[in-house]
Amino acid sequence: VCDGANPQGPPSPLPRDARRRLRSKAGPSASPQPGITGLQPGSCRALRSQTRTGFLFQDVCALLVQACQLVHLDQEHLVSKLCQLIHHLLNRFQVMVDEQNLNFLLSYCISALKQCSSWTHVEILQALAALVYNNGPKCQKYLPDLLGQAGLLVQFSDAAQPDVELRRAAVRSMANLCLSVPGQPYLDESYRSVCFQTFLTVLQSSKTSDVDDITFCMLLQNALKGIQSLLNGGKMKLMQTDQIGSLLAVLKKCMFHGLPGLSIEMPTALYPAPLPQYDKRSPVKQEQSEPATFKKKSKGKQKKGELAEEGREELGDAGNESVLGAGMVKLHLGDVQNSPCSDPRTGTSDVVYVPAGKDPLSSHYASWKRISSSESEYSDAEGGIQSKMRSYQANVRQGALACFLSAIKSIEKRVLYGYWSAFVPDAPGIGSPQSVSLMTIALKDPSPKTRACALQVLSAILEGSKQFLSVAEDANDHKRAFIPFSVTIASSIRELHRCLLLALVAESSSQTLTQIVKCLANLVSNAPYSRLKPGLLTRVWNQIKPYISHKDVNVRVSSLTLLGAIVSVQAPLPEVQLLLQQPSSSGLNNSGSATPHRFNSCEQWRKALPSEGEPPDNPAGCVSSEPCWLLRLCVSIIVLPREDSCSDSDANFPAFSSVYEPCPLRLESLQNEQQMLCVTLLLGLNHSENPLVKAAAARALGVYILFSCLRQDVMFVADTANAILNSLHDKSPNVRAKAAWSLGNLTDTLIINMETMGQSFQEEFSDLLLLKMLRSATEASKDRDKVKSNAVRALGNVLHFLQPCHIANPRFREAIEESLQALISTVQSEATMKVRWNACYALGNVFKNPALPLGEAPWTTQAYSALSSVVKSCKNFKVRIKSAMALSIPSKRECYGSTEQFCQIWSALVVALQRSEDTEDFLEFKYSASLRTQICQALLHLLSLAKSTDLPVLRETIAENGDAIGSHVLQYLKAGVEENEAGVHTDLCERERALKGAIKHLRGVEEQQEGKARVRVALYLEGVLANHANATGLIEA
Repeated sequence: VCDGANPQGPPSPLPRDARRRLRSKAGPSASPQPGITGLQPGSCRALRSQTRTGFLFQDVCALLVQACQLVHLDQEHLVSKLCQLIHHLLNRFQVMVDEQNLNFLLSYCISALKQCSSWTHVEILQALAALVYNNGPKCQKYLPDLLGQAGLLVQFSDAAQPDVELRRAAVRSMANLCLSVPGQPYLDESYRSVCFQTFLTVLQSSKTSDVDDITFCMLLQNALKGIQSLLNGGKMKLMQTDQIGSLLAVLKKCMFHGLPGLSIEMPTALYPAPLPQYDKRSPVKQEQSEPATFKKKSKGKQKKGELAEEGREELGDAGNESVLGAGMVKLHLGDVQNSPCSDPRTGTSDVVYVPAGKDPLSSHYASWKRISSSESEYSDAEGGIQSKMRSYQANVRQGALACFLSAIKSIEKRVLYGYWSAFVPDAPGIGSPQSVSLMTIALKDPSPKTRACALQVLSAILEGSKQFLSVAEDANDHKRAFIPFSVTIASSIRELHRCLLLALVAESSSQTLTQIVKCLANLVSNAPYSRLKPGLLTRVWNQIKPYISHKDVNVRVSSLTLLGAIVSVQAPLPEVQLLLQQPSSSGLNNSGSATPHRFNSCEQWRKALPSEGEPPDNPAGCVSSEPCWLLRLCVSIIVLPREDSCSDSDANFPAFSSVYEPCPLRLESLQNEQQMLCVTLLLGLNHSENPLVKAAAARALGVYILFSCLRQDVMFVADTANAILNSLHDKSPNVRAKAAWSLGNLTDTLIINMETMGQSFQEEFSDLLLLKMLRSATEASKDRDKVKSNAVRALGNVLHFLQPCHIANPRFREAIEESLQALISTVQSEATMKVRWNACYALGNVFKNPALPLGEAPWTTQAYSALSSVVKSCKNFKVRIKSAMALSIPSKRECYGSTEQFCQIWSALVVALQRSEDTEDFLEFKYSASLRTQICQALLHLLSLAKSTDLPVLRETIAENGDAIGSHVLQYLKAGVEENEAGVHTDLCERERALKGAIKHLRGVEEQQEGKARVRVALYLEGVLANHANATGLIEA
């Protein structure tokens, strides 16, 4: 029927005689549209193209109606195939069925369910689910047949139904019926009650041995989707205690469904703990209280309304995601505080917490796969059964958390807080295990999306909890035979701080990190710190400060929000005053930059601040006459222009994405139709005759290509590439400049997809389009500088992306040679600094492609010669740094070519090191340290690859310039932790390892040589290392 997957594999096309019979009955006047009747596997792409070019939904509906008229209910095989066709067309292409055709098709499906054999019911229910999706208000007259006392969906979804696939299909249809349509009437109360009870029964059921895990997960997903739709669309208010308790019990059970290393048993219902009555005002004493009720409702943002039709959902490959092991929860707050200066700009902290026996956390998570229908599964090539199962289990957990978020908005806060202890962590007693809570998911779940969902739910619980938390108190040690409620809540607040700060250190996903910081901000805004022992805010403050300079703008914004919440704590606390009075060097660098770098005064901070449980003393000596650093930071962010890096890309993509990657929630929060509308408008506007409109559209496409939900769609990438290449040849220089910037972004995403999605993306991407991009970028590299700077960036990415099959292809050979010559000439040209910087960066990207004949092809010599000349003599130190970095990229000695060429590179780097302080422009002097660092790294890299024929020149250089080289290398080793110009951190141990590796390699090479040269390179380097060790020992002494 259509190229989509289902549990039994792709459905086969209609039998030939059936298709002939359909055509003959339809007559010549009813010639079908091409690509619809007789759909074969693989024809959906053509149909999608027709739909994009204005294919009318009415034609699809008319075709389906005509097919239903031709296929009688006694032809059960054709009925089954026809229902598959209805399901795939409506679900895959999101066809909106008008009311008249909907009535006919619904009547046909209901009659088929009543008359056809049971083996056809699953396909019929799938078609029914696609028909009723977002059409609930139009189905009112069919509700008695579907949801009445003896309704078909009620029967098929009954717990006694032995066929679990049939039950799942019925529950899915029922869930789709519960979706609300804005401005349209919703289900009657009686039908809502039937659906709610059905979904609840499904969630309470246990998996039997004859049901496979994936099918059971899909059944749970459909039930969760249904309950969420009832809570959101029906504005259902949960009032009865048994109803609330039953729902929260199954949600907590599903929240942990399939979580690795955890298995919990839940009662059928949770019961609220009796809460003391309290005044709306913050009480001065714990005993002063009077009855009160909450009137304020949660205003927390709701996650996307209803879960979409399963054909429009995304599944995450949880199998490839990093797992925070059980060892993680053993870390205490002290461990977190001891590294307040961890640099979050790399996406992880300096100290990576790894469970015993596990690999370090991976910074790359598997991309989310968009599938076509609820029956879709990964093929064996995409992952084994375990990976599929983990993915579906993660979806159940996400569905439960999304449903819980909707439930929070449907339950009065004073009722919800009775269940506080069931979902919010409390400090474990001595010898007792940690109770499972939302923070268990935030710390242990392998899926970053699930972790973010749990934190979003916790934020919704904390929002508006000020009155409830106001009873907390632990400032004074209690000496009673029992633990007062106030102390219990205080303990819970303290545990929340500990767990959230632990999650902050461990998290690597920017989106989840944003949710952690938002959750902390909600906690800080509602916790009564004046009644708690001081020290909690100091820990939060110290941990969040580095995140002001995080690579992701959303993390930076939420971090500032959290700092604002700390400053806004009621009854100005001495602890907060101390934090604000700390020196500006702790928050800003000396230049007053709006983006703080690593904070070197963390130890003084810790000494100046009170520890936990210790009241702050008079901050004598801490008061500074200069303005508060936080105030200076905020003002500088507002009034100073954004600092532009010298390129629109960088050596590592996280740094690139920090400036240019948009917030994914802006687009992904839209419905599919709205997303398609935005994309279609942009692609259309790209052909506008107005150059201003065309330039804006080209730039917007360059932003859209960075959204993860779009960049992994090969068809969107191809459409965008064609549109950008069209604008790249426009007569307006402004349009060409914007198009070149967008082409650079698009080629950046090619590399990201190549690294994250593997060969599958490369194989799907058109060779012809790739060749067209290569030629267009080469031509654009001859344009004016504004176009050229991004054109060479795109060239480097495309050449990095090429595969061996492309390089061997005669059609590519000439284009590759021309593009390389364009890059080399740009490096040697007198173009602007930004153009030459990008050209050096692009050549470094070229060197990363192992398929290119680096070291053998004639252009290799030209490329190395151009970079060697730049590293020695370019006036701009940033260009020198990037050229030195490019020279250190090849990973094998063969890539550097002949001995003569290798030695020329070595000599050029030595000369560049000696000239690293020679500059006529004083502004360049501040980059000299970074230049020396990069050159030293490149020299050590060359030494670790040198072969015996290279040694004579190396020895000669060391004999002539050994003292100068040694002093620079020694300074490089002593420099400690610093960030080089590319944003790459190298610490002391890493530098020492590089030197030791070079010594070991050279010692082995020199020992194999005959004769005994008096100047041994390895011996020379050992002397440098010994001097460094002696100097380090003296400093420590």
